[in-house]
Amino acid sequence: MQLTLQGIQNRNAYQTAGILLPGYDPIKTAEQTRKTPRWVHLGIGNIFRGFIGGIADDLLEKGLADTGIVCVETFDFEVVDQIYRPFDNLVLNVILRGDGTREMKVLGSLSEAVKADSSVPEYWARLKEIFANPSLQMVSFTITEKGYALKAADGSYLPYVRKDMEEGPEKAKGAMAVVTAMLLSRFQAGKYPLALVSMDNCSHNGSLLRSSVVTTAEEWCRRGFVSREFLDYVSDENQVAFPWTMIDKITPRPSEKIAGDLEALGLENMKPVITGKKTYIAPFVNAEGPQYLVIEDHFPNGRPELSAGKGVYLADRNTVNLAERMKVTACLNPVHSALGPIGVLLGIDLFADVLKVPELLKMGRTLAYQEGMAVIEDPKILSPKAFTDELFEDRFPNEYLGDTNLRLCTDTSQGLGVRFGETIKTYRAKTGTAENLMALPLGIAGYLRYLMGIDDQGKAYDLAPDPLADELHAQLSTLVLGDPSSLKDQLNPILSNESIFFCNLYEDGLGVKIENLLREMIAGTGAVKKTIQKYMA
Repeated sequence: MQLTLQGIQNRNAYQTAGILLPGYDPIKTAEQTRKTPRWVHLGIGNIFRGFIGGIADDLLEKGLADTGIVCVETFDFEVVDQIYRPFDNLVLNVILRGDGTREMKVLGSLSEAVKADSSVPEYWARLKEIFANPSLQMVSFTITEKGYALKAADGSYLPYVRKDMEEGPEKAKGAMAVVTAMLLSRFQAGKYPLALVSMDNCSHNGSLLRSSVVTTAEEWCRRGFVSREFLDYVSDENQVAFPWTMIDKITPRPSEKIAGDLEALGLENMKPVITGKKTYIAPFVNAEGPQYLVIEDHFPNGRPELSAGKGVYLADRNTVNLAERMKVTACLNPVHSALGPIGVLLGIDLFADVLKVPELLKMGRTLAYQEGMAVIEDPKILSPKAFTDELFEDRFPNEYLGDTNLRLCTDTSQGLGVRFGETIKTYRAKTGTAENLMALPLGIAGYLRYLMGIDDQGKAYDLAPDPLADELHAQLSTLVLGDPSSLKDQLNPILSNESIFFCNLYEDGLGVKIENLLREMIAGTGAVKKTIQKYMA
């Protein structure tokens, strides 16, 4: 059995293996997509393929769409070469349920894969052709929060961003420059409207995307690459809209075990790939069943029937904001960011196993139900309590997901402000201080302890990829396990850095508390576990 357009003609073999096939024709869908593209997506990794691709698949199965998604990669071109093209853009979606059962379906909704490589005229011309088409309604994004970043911590443009600004639209490399260059093509073709929809897991993602696009256009306008009229076009949200979204689906790296199981069923070439840029990807996606996508309904050129997709809610901006705050600042992401690093320190591989430790389960529940939920507003379309109950009763304990604690540490520094800082700021605004919080500062102390790169038994490990990992690790390099007195003022530049936490933790009543917790955690081997037991007994 092969995962190709020709291979899925062997329907009996797929049926015997328990794998569903598309009820529509992926070839005809791809042909129609090339003629009248309606949906483009940038950032074509795992969560996109399993979740967003699954939504498009839902619409095609229900007869509510006749086109798929144009998949555009701006960062890691190996993904196109190794995962899209060899499998004819098909993906096997594997849903892992908490009882150990699996639901498997081939998705044919990813109709075309394009490298956003301005150095290859063929690719660049095709991308311009897509964006210039009046039929295009939306461009969605899952490029991670760092994909929108233009500046370093000191406020200067990142080197590749500065180069994009100086060299102009025709030599764009970064995602923000690429999409702005494509908007220029659309503007030149007829000033057609469009919605740019960030689906990344960051606060006010639409505004973040808009700021980066408009800033790029402003720099190009200042340098004479584009006209003032183009800048007005991308700045007008009735022309180019940037809806806010909240996205939620736990999508771990592809599992070697699942790859083996699939090959045992008869599927060929299922092994995961690790690209040169450290993208972990496979011909299949393994993920949980529950999924949520709340989208601000602002699409100036119309939109697909998104609400017919599983887990999709269309709402106004305020509702999206409340749903995002519920998930990212209170119920889900803070629990991952607090317990994931501690799981690494304690030598626990899977996040599901972290919650089997009573003190860690209590820490997670305290963080979500008490400290977080107390300062959020009910978005109404989703119940915060029901959402959190599902997390702790169904989603977090799902060991079959294979979600690792080390994966949860990836890019953690980029989300600390949203996942912890917003809650801290709200407590300070309400009571003047956040000093009475316990699980949250314990989580921050645990993250700082993780950055030392030495576990609770004194064994070294490699930190997960993170833009600030090396910098923060270096700032903590003088800490000595077994010598609490080695912690002096090393945390001051970290805990007072508002670009990291969105607040100064010393001014909010938590800086000294976190310092003391970290001193306890470096007292010796086993000190991390003892500290958590002490405060979560």
